[in-house]
Amino acid sequence: MSSRAILCVDLQNEYFPGGKMLLDGIEDAAANAARVIAAARGRGDEVIHIRHEIPGAPVFTPGSVGAEINAAVLPQAGETVVTKNFPSSFRATGLKEMLDERGIEEVVVVGAMSHMCIDATVRAAVDHGYRAITVHDACATMPQSFNGTTAPSAQVHATIMSALSSAYGEVVSTEALLAR
Repeated sequence: MSSRAILCVDLQNEYFPGGKMLLDGIEDAAANAARVIAAARGRGDEVIHIRHEIPGAPVFTPGSVGAEINAAVLPQAGETVVTKNFPSSFRATGLKEMLDERGIEEVVVVGAMSHMCIDATVRAAVDHGYRAITVHDACATMPQSFNGTTAPSAQVHATIMSALSSAYGEVVSTEALLAR
């Protein structure tokens, strides 16, 4: 039994063309995430899909097409799907208990958005004692503005990946992960 789980976070239709929150580079990120997931399935690693839903909100509305997991990374029969209502995949979901029951020691994180749910999930995973690997080119984000300054998505992504790599585990490319 593998002690590694792939956490595929929020790769939902809302972030893709036709959705309400299109992310820069989402299709490439999803293609890389699909490669990571396929390799994990071949190794017998756990693959856990995380879905964000926000009851009553105009985005990620439960039951909407936007809240559905994108076709590029659809769960296979028997794979776990966890629904969350907060940025962290661990908050009020039972994910930690599930990982502990399955003997998981290391999580590989892919998905969206780099600056929000990826960041929150990786930090929580490490806080809970898991080793974390973030696959930077299997994640996507969007520009962010604060106090009159707008940072392009590439800058937002690089800032978050830099922070994660400094204290929250490894940050690697899809190619580097698959070469292991």
